[in-house]
Amino acid sequence: MTDRHFDELATRFAEKIYGGAKGAIRLAVLQADLAETLPERPLRVLDIGAGLGHMSLWLAERGHQVTLTEPAEPMLNGARERFAAAGQDATFIQAPWQDLLGQLDQPYDLVICHAVLEWLAEPHSILPVLHQLCAPGGWLSLAFYNKDALIYRNLLKGHFRKLRKAEFAGEKQSLTPQMPLDPRELAAQLEANWQVESQSGVRVFHDYMPQPFQAKAELLDLLELELAYRRHPSFAGLGRYLHWICRPR
Repeated sequence: MTDRHFDELATRFAEKIYGGAKGAIRLAVLQADLAETLPERPLRVLDIGAGLGHMSLWLAERGHQVTLTEPAEPMLNGARERFAAAGQDATFIQAPWQDLLGQLDQPYDLVICHAVLEWLAEPHSILPVLHQLCAPGGWLSLAFYNKDALIYRNLLKGHFRKLRKAEFAGEKQSLTPQMPLDPRELAAQLEANWQVESQSGVRVFHDYMPQPFQAKAELLDLLELELAYRRHPSFAGLGRYLHWICRPR
């Protein structure tokens, strides 16, 4: 298994993830968490695996100095176009995470790593790099595909054979990640170098709704209630993604 980049799937990614409620809920939760956490002063921000630049643009519009890194050229070009259309400046670097320490000479106040770990051949290998790139007293915004939610979804669908074989990776052209993460294993990997300060679930109920109910639901209602229940002790762990804000030890 190798790291997977979205060189050929940029358009599909944009339509599938950010063309509807899924992307809107993801952005709403991530932005709400960061808005509650970050100080009201300009920060140096590094967005690793920035994709089409949705999160980085939101931060740039709030006065932060943003650097986007992304290995897939079509994705990075999409981010450039998004920033240009919004009249915002940023630094764009086309590179995989393995090359970043050789190209970046100062740590950042905020490091963003959203929906990256689950596409890596060895997800935990990026964690020391994230720590080196985060300044003392800074923040890591870490969002990852939740293995628990994938198992629960398969249980609800009756995919018992798939579960018995522990076949969790998506197909080659699928947008289902190749390496969903066990939250307990990731927490153990983080413990030595990071303090997890907040935890939220992203899409804690939307993806489990029957299709007819999804189709009828108003987006504003979905956003309101996803935000309301994102940290509920019974529901947060059901999020299709989990968002953890961490501080370096």
